[in-house]
Amino acid sequence: MQSVGQIEKLNAAYKDKAHIYVVYIREAHPTDGWVVKNNKFKIEDPKTLEERQKAAKDFAKDLKLTLPVLIDSMDDRVNTLYGGWPDRVYVIDAAGKIALKGEMGPRGFTPAVQASFGVLEKLTATGRR
Repeated sequence: MQSVGQIEKLNAAYKDKAHIYVVYIREAHPTDGWVVKNNKFKIEDPKTLEERQKAAKDFAKDLKLTLPVLIDSMDDRVNTLYGGWPDRVYVIDAAGKIALKGEMGPRGFTPAVQASFGVLEKLTATGRR
């Protein structure tokens, strides 16, 4: 997954200056939902928090993620508040203000990650992480 590699590069560049996380939200293409041909991940839509936690853990392991993975609640609160589905990049400053809101993925993901480098550079240079 190309997007994971991009986030890993961002994390490598800023891990000592910023907190970078992946938030695992509802499954975008579950086998019992909107199926996509050649999807690497074959998973039913988790019905419990424990199932979602396992799916997130398997996702992180399969993609060899080094970043922390946070897990959205079963009522999809984070996804609802931030419009994260299917994927989206946010940079939030130390005061809790949104410094960058990327466009919805997958098309908006790469430009948002690239823009994140500049935003994080400004925030960390001024100590506003």
